[in-house]
Amino acid sequence: MKYKLLAATIAAALSLSGCSKPEQSASSAPAKESQTTAEAGKPELGSFGVDLTAMDTSVKPGDDFFGYASGTWYKNYELPADKTRFGAFNALRDRSEEQVKAIVDDLMTKQDLNTEEKMVHDFYSAYMDTDTINAQGIEPISDILGMISKIGNRDDLTRVFGQSWLYGSATPVYSYLGYNRLDPNEYQVTVGVGGLGLPDRDYYLSDEERFVKIREAYVAHVEKMLAFAGAESPAEGAQQILELETRIADAQWPRAKRRNRDLTLNQIERASLSDAYPGFNWNTFLAQSDLKAPELNISTPEPLKDVINIINETDLGIWKTYLTFHTISNNSSLLSEEINNESFDFYSRTLNGQQEPRPRWKRAVGQLSGTESLGFVLGKIYVDRYFPQSSKAQMSELVENLRTALGKRIAGLEWMGDETKKEARAKLAAFRPKIGYPDEWVDLSGLEISSDTLVQNIRNLRKFFHEKDVENELKPTDRERWGMTPQTVNAYYNPSFNEIVFPAAILQPPFFDPNADPAVNYGAIGGVIGHEMGHGFDDQGSKSDANGIQRNWWTDEDLTAFTAKVEQLGAQYDAYEPVEGQHVNGQLTMGENIGDVGGLAMAYEAYKLSLDGKEAPVIDGLTGDQRFFLAWAQVWREKRTEQSLINQLRTDPHSPARYRTLTPRNMDAWYEAFDVKPGDALYLAPEDRVQIW
Repeated sequence: MKYKLLAATIAAALSLSGCSKPEQSASSAPAKESQTTAEAGKPELGSFGVDLTAMDTSVKPGDDFFGYASGTWYKNYELPADKTRFGAFNALRDRSEEQVKAIVDDLMTKQDLNTEEKMVHDFYSAYMDTDTINAQGIEPISDILGMISKIGNRDDLTRVFGQSWLYGSATPVYSYLGYNRLDPNEYQVTVGVGGLGLPDRDYYLSDEERFVKIREAYVAHVEKMLAFAGAESPAEGAQQILELETRIADAQWPRAKRRNRDLTLNQIERASLSDAYPGFNWNTFLAQSDLKAPELNISTPEPLKDVINIINETDLGIWKTYLTFHTISNNSSLLSEEINNESFDFYSRTLNGQQEPRPRWKRAVGQLSGTESLGFVLGKIYVDRYFPQSSKAQMSELVENLRTALGKRIAGLEWMGDETKKEARAKLAAFRPKIGYPDEWVDLSGLEISSDTLVQNIRNLRKFFHEKDVENELKPTDRERWGMTPQTVNAYYNPSFNEIVFPAAILQPPFFDPNADPAVNYGAIGGVIGHEMGHGFDDQGSKSDANGIQRNWWTDEDLTAFTAKVEQLGAQYDAYEPVEGQHVNGQLTMGENIGDVGGLAMAYEAYKLSLDGKEAPVIDGLTGDQRFFLAWAQVWREKRTEQSLINQLRTDPHSPARYRTLTPRNMDAWYEAFDVKPGDALYLAPEDRVQIW
């Protein structure tokens, strides 16, 4: 049972708490204006903030804007063996990892550590102690494997399902603590179905040859993992797991359907749960979490009933085999290299085309940097060391400029009536930006971390944050809580709080450079700001009002007009075919596509307003509009393996980066900037250009 408070509320990430300034850690360097701008007044990239060497000017922008903006880089860049994708986001994430590693290295040699710093020191020591980890083999999870082996009835099975949040096992029925969509001041437990070992239901149900081969490889992998636990008939067990998970997959809704916030809002009193969804011991299941909320939300009602039937119809022995495999699999990164390498071979190499594991220190830093780990301890030092206060001030100004631009665009919408515009303006005015880092840092008092028990450290972290959830469950929601740490290269919109959040680490080139040309910052980070604002008005975010309450604030006429535009945009993205026979799913990616199209339009409006009627200068032969669109395009340059691309198409609500580059096809200004004409491959007739916001 998973209890990840913000897992479902960060509905729209970009890839994607007193009130005191964070105190400078004794281990951190003095705050400075950023390593990336060592030469005062000079942008990090090129003469004005765009990497001109990445461009391929032999390509017509109107035929291939991705190739024009980044074609030389794409042709020459060789994907490292430990990566499945690389682009601007990944480059910045690598930088953030290196910065966090420098912080950790300092803590590893420092003598007088405070309590939180010692936690980081000891956790990192435990993670990097491969000799101990390898010697222990599977022993660190022997307690939960023993518990699984002793399951003797359905109640025992349900109890183990309910404890999956702690032990990292598995459950076909999950739950998490999130926010009440009808009253965001309240927490609420949401229940749904999951429990698959492959990325998505399509991997089980598709007859395409590539997915048939993946299923064969999956069975072989499951067999090897079961052997680590000494299973009597691992080959038979692996086949049984595939058959069981295929039934669960068939019961689940497609991902595009699971996006629909109307369909996934089904509140029910806890007392009525057993009557509405009989055949499952809800009291036993929910007791494992200690959460007491009297009302729950069922995200997928029909699939839940089907999965309960599957639970009761499936032999206990098969469930025990299923739980054994998933417990080993979900804990593999914490166990011996032999076990972890087998997991890597299937999940990274076979499914995503990654040839080598990431260096262990990167995996350790990743584990440390989570919101329910020690990420905010490191974030405090990160902000002191790498994030200038001037960047926060400039970012705040950009956000307000984008807010003004969107307000102007709402006022000019011909398809929206005054009544709906009033609601839209109220929502826009209520947007709350969070920039850089939280005003209050997480209090870790009582958390125990040791230098030699990695698995136990992970469990202690899970218990610690879970107990905080239990403690606060019946209190008003904490609106100062962050769903990402400062060192995270990403951004998100939380519809329940109507907030847009930009961690410190994304406020660096190529997204944001205080010394870059304004056109570049508006095209890059401006587009990101607009994207997150756009989520408040996308096909799902628009179902919540200024206060984060899910309700319909649209007139029927305006909703019909909006829906028509949404469907037109969906058809545009449906036509994209990144891999032969594999198209972008315009419905699955709809929210992100609206965020891109609307966000870039807002950013362009804000850029034009910033010029105050003056003409932008020509720099290196490029007009202001050209620099704006190039900045956007280079943010989305990316190279990735075909396997990971297919995985993205099936599971990720974001369109592939190449097609995010093509967002400007819907803007008249792009056609004018690059002289795109009828007959060019990317040309869209004016009536086919979709502008919603």
